[in-house]
Amino acid sequence: MTSLIAKSVAVLAACAALNANAGTAPAKAPVEPVAEPSTLFDSMGASISAAYDSRYYFRGLWFADNIISTFINLSIPLISGTGEDGAGSLSLGVGAGYISTLQTPQPGVTNQAFDYSEYDIYTSLSYDLGWSTLGVQYQYYGYPDTYSGSINGTGVNNGDPEMGLTGAHELGVTLTIPVGAFNFYAGYYYDLTVNGQYFQLAADYTIAVTDWLSIVPSVQGGYGIDYYTGTRSFANAAFTGVATQSSGFTHVLFSISTPIQLTKIATLTPYVAWNFAGSTRNYLNVTHDNEIFGGVKLSVAF
Repeated sequence: MTSLIAKSVAVLAACAALNANAGTAPAKAPVEPVAEPSTLFDSMGASISAAYDSRYYFRGLWFADNIISTFINLSIPLISGTGEDGAGSLSLGVGAGYISTLQTPQPGVTNQAFDYSEYDIYTSLSYDLGWSTLGVQYQYYGYPDTYSGSINGTGVNNGDPEMGLTGAHELGVTLTIPVGAFNFYAGYYYDLTVNGQYFQLAADYTIAVTDWLSIVPSVQGGYGIDYYTGTRSFANAAFTGVATQSSGFTHVLFSISTPIQLTKIATLTPYVAWNFAGSTRNYLNVTHDNEIFGGVKLSVAF
């Protein structure tokens, strides 16, 4: 028995030596690691935010004061980019938000009876060109208190059908160009409800102060063509003496924000801004033509 075992060991040793000398693979090949299967939720990005704004200006038009807003956004990659910079990637974005005034003081109105609320639902496709990102989007705006708000449940439209709308649809095309710490933005939007057009240009610059604090100055401006100007309001000329233009510049907005990275996923962003009303907003806004306001936003990204 001992002799048989010894012979077997000798045979195995000889075979191993022959394999080694011949340069062949070892008897047991290494096991290749098994890649973890990819899933949709591993690659999806999501963010939620809550914000307070002392005044709510949208494209140069004032809507209400003391605004609380909440938003949720999802980004779903559809096609992975082939270039090192991610060029060629395509992603789908979906989101929704709700905006409402806490209290908007109105001269001569008791119990702060002015109400404004808005809900937004939107979706977009973003394509990475390498040097820029091209986007197309659709957005629905819902206005439970009408576009111009309401007092004691009655819309403040002053006879203008646009100002009394309870909803609007919009298509848009956007372009984002990063150049170092600069970002440049351009957008074209067509309102399917009022057949109005809106053009916007914007830019910002990020100044890194520490690993967790930045200062971001920015500027934006807009131009509208038959875009919510209130020209059909019977109260417009009576209040101002001059009717608004149907087309022209809407506004220039300057702002400075200071994003503070609280945790790996949470960012607090206070800001201060100055809105300068353009020719299609001068006589439509019930606030000052040039006004400073501010707010703060807390966002969490996953």
